[in-house]
Amino acid sequence: MLVELTVNGESRSANVPPETTLLKMLREYLGLTGAKLGCDVGDCGTCTVIVDGVSVNSCLMLAGRADGCDVTTIEGLATADELHPLQQKFEEHGALQCGFCGPGMLISAKNLLDTNPEPSVFEVRDALAGNLCRCTGYTKIIEAVIEAGEMMNQEQATV
Repeated sequence: MLVELTVNGESRSANVPPETTLLKMLREYLGLTGAKLGCDVGDCGTCTVIVDGVSVNSCLMLAGRADGCDVTTIEGLATADELHPLQQKFEEHGALQCGFCGPGMLISAKNLLDTNPEPSVFEVRDALAGNLCRCTGYTKIIEAVIEAGEMMNQEQATV
């Protein structure tokens, strides 16, 4: 089946078998390998992408359900010249260790800040609840998300 969607602002399409997940389409058909295959049952969040403004586990979503949708992956955060504020703050805080959970964490955090630019610690924890990390204690991740929101708000205020 032909699946046509917008990925990171660019029109993309692929012919995929009907049982293909969005994660498999992104990785194997479109060459976007940032979203990771972790548990393959929607528990770990390493495959998180944003579909039409909602964080989803792409390992659970069939590619056909994304037909016509707008998808944001980790590859869509930074530009060639500049990191996204979330990426900057994650780096400054040393928020990631092995990095496997990073793409899902960053995408979930982006979705939160897109809808709630000044989240509380509780709101950040809630937004990241579907993203598991085996390396950190989450404290630095939460601090990085809150500071990225502050940074983004300051940038908006100066525009």
